[in-house]
Amino acid sequence: MSLIIAVYGKGGIGKSTTSANLSAAMALRGAKVLQIGCDPKHDSTFPLTGMLQPTVIDVLDEVDFHIEDISREDVIVTGFAGVDALESGGPPAGSGCGGYVVGETVKLLKEFGLYHKYDVIVFDVLGDVVCGGFSAPLNYADYGVIVACNDFDSIFAANRLCLAIAQKSQRHKVRMAGVIANRVDYDIGGGTNLLDQFAETVGSRIIGKVPYHDLIRRSRLAGKTLFEMEGPDKDICVQPFFDMADQLLGTPESSVPAPLNDRDIFDVIGGWK
Repeated sequence: MSLIIAVYGKGGIGKSTTSANLSAAMALRGAKVLQIGCDPKHDSTFPLTGMLQPTVIDVLDEVDFHIEDISREDVIVTGFAGVDALESGGPPAGSGCGGYVVGETVKLLKEFGLYHKYDVIVFDVLGDVVCGGFSAPLNYADYGVIVACNDFDSIFAANRLCLAIAQKSQRHKVRMAGVIANRVDYDIGGGTNLLDQFAETVGSRIIGKVPYHDLIRRSRLAGKTLFEMEGPDKDICVQPFFDMADQLLGTPESSVPAPLNDRDIFDVIGGWK
């Protein structure tokens, strides 16, 4: 059975760039990796493949949604370092439910027997969990990972995600591996001071700190992983991903988080400031 990691975080926090580089780092460490983008805009795997690939929903539409008429080769593209990439896609804007599509993609993986064909499967999931479809990867995941910045909005979303992981852990094996601190800038806002206190409060930890750096922005625009970029600070940018890959491929510390009440988080973060 694959090691399954579900990556969550608020919209725009950098989940896809983080997930793609984490997948690449694990592949460079020798793991056979599948990354699954669970967002209707289907750009999660863009840094790995350099393209917006056909989605599960696109391929199903071509065969009138007869799932038996598609194969794994129809929906999987191999990208950088041999990472296989799959995008669930979603309905047109303003119609249908993206969460439903994610749920169907999870079922499709079982249909293809993919849960046993990889060392690692990484789910990159849209936003904070608000419905059953987007939480479906947690039913299969070994670990939930939350991407957050050192600000109130992402910490509020991270707290909600901790609640989802805690609830799912009552019926499934999933536990929280930790928080990835993204866009860390020690010259602005104290680096990770709020995130450090949040992680400690909910009984988790920060497993990696990704710097706020222009090389990361440029890699996203170029449709490449950080490992393919050039620049004087490249090592500073890629090392956190190797460190996180080593942790996750081993037996990382994990926990069932103890999230705060929605109202309490306002008061607590105010006190941390």
